[in-house]
Amino acid sequence: MDSLQLQDFAAGWVGGAVSVVVGHPLDTIKTRLQAGQGYGNTLNCVLTVYRNESVAGFFKGMSFPLATIAVYSSVVFGVFSNTQRLLSQLRHGDPSHTPALTDVALASMVAGFISVGIGTPVDLVKIRLQMQMQPYIKANIVPGFPVYRGPIHCFRTVLQKEGIAGIYRGMGAMLLRDVPGYCLYFIPYTVFCGWITPDGCISPNPSSIWLAGGVAGAISWGTATPMDVVKSRLQADGVYLNKYKGTLDCILQSYKNDGLKVFFRGITVNAVRGFPMSSAMFLGYELSLKAMKRDQTETNP
Repeated sequence: MDSLQLQDFAAGWVGGAVSVVVGHPLDTIKTRLQAGQGYGNTLNCVLTVYRNESVAGFFKGMSFPLATIAVYSSVVFGVFSNTQRLLSQLRHGDPSHTPALTDVALASMVAGFISVGIGTPVDLVKIRLQMQMQPYIKANIVPGFPVYRGPIHCFRTVLQKEGIAGIYRGMGAMLLRDVPGYCLYFIPYTVFCGWITPDGCISPNPSSIWLAGGVAGAISWGTATPMDVVKSRLQADGVYLNKYKGTLDCILQSYKNDGLKVFFRGITVNAVRGFPMSSAMFLGYELSLKAMKRDQTETNP
């Protein structure tokens, strides 16, 4: 694998780390709204979390995604970019040829499919920690209730009690969310970057990256909300009880108990959170990639 291919993975790592810090508080609110009970609306959820758990409540479960989402994003961007180059090589004989939108879509689907293998355990641990309302206090453990002391303890506990199937709980819903979701992530980004980048510019400027990345994130996360709700409910299931047999059962039970509107719970938070997270992700990716290429040019003139 040459240095150009490795640079995409490294730049994806930077973008992922930046986006976690920016987006985790809203991610916590989104998860509580989708899988929790009694929060009502977004504002009430924010106030309840702050009142009961202070600012630290918004950052519950962040250490694990911070350590792992960077790797996850590295895989997504690395696979996406290298798949694009491979398709350009196969179609045009030149890996640097500007890809058609069909190639962008295909590369997005490949990235979404591969990313689920890493993303499912990461999301499961993050959601289990976010849904654990009370901090771990040994004296107040309720018998039979799983209590997680942190991400590693959570991962080990789920693995011991639920096996590999437990770690990959919600994988089907995540595939249904991420394969089309990444198409609606990378295609809008590519299109918007093309629209707002001035003619004659080789690469988009930071403001174009920020705007295109934000719009792409809002579109992708907004449209992914129904399957995100199902995934969150499946993965949160097990903190206190197990009531869903699988993806279809979760969809049917959720619809029966809460109606169609349940699948759009958290859509506002998802879309709002998607903008700054994706702006940070693409800025981190594009700017670090540009810096690495500049350093490589200076080192090898």
